[in-house]
Amino acid sequence: MSSARIQHHPGDDLLLALAAGQLPTAPALVLTAHVDGCAQCQEQLRVLEAAGGALLQDLAPAALRGDALARTLAAIDAPQTVPAAVPVQGLPPLPAGAHWPAALAGCRITRWRWMAPGMRYARVRVPRDPAANVVLLRIAAGMYLAQHTHSEREFTQVLHGSFHDGRAQFSAGDFDAADTQVHHQPVVQAGSECICLASIEGRLEFDGWFARTLGALVGM
Repeated sequence: MSSARIQHHPGDDLLLALAAGQLPTAPALVLTAHVDGCAQCQEQLRVLEAAGGALLQDLAPAALRGDALARTLAAIDAPQTVPAAVPVQGLPPLPAGAHWPAALAGCRITRWRWMAPGMRYARVRVPRDPAANVVLLRIAAGMYLAQHTHSEREFTQVLHGSFHDGRAQFSAGDFDAADTQVHHQPVVQAGSECICLASIEGRLEFDGWFARTLGALVGM
């Protein structure tokens, strides 16, 4: 994905949190999926990582615990259980030049499940963090999610197609961060279905009771 076509990027605060390892697993996965396909954000992340390294060099030395070396060596020698990487299978093909994010490598993807007419979702299981709430949404052209806000943060990376939520249009490659201040209704634009990777902290707070019930069943 060419950065020239990407209109919406994560802010420097999110990239800095990613560089510092301060993001939870689910948001970090979606943010990494964006960075993997965005040369502009890759360069910005390198700048922030370099700045962070320079700041560390300027910090005053701190005393370590007496058993710090022994604990480090014990951690290195401890047997490591690495989940076997499972290829991403059963997902629809993307247009020429597009691809499933490398960030999904090793994740376990469920089959597409019915959510509503014209809407399906798949659960993304992250081996290193089973509690991470990550989903793939696949919504037909002209369809829309019910109007909602968010109890916490929702990060979305558009993999294919586009949607407009009243604030702006988000197309393939674009990143969106929504929180409690955002009240919107994403509508998939004509011409193609829209496929998004999303991390959800807390819950989406839908306006209608039926959508709230459906969202709870789906884990959104």
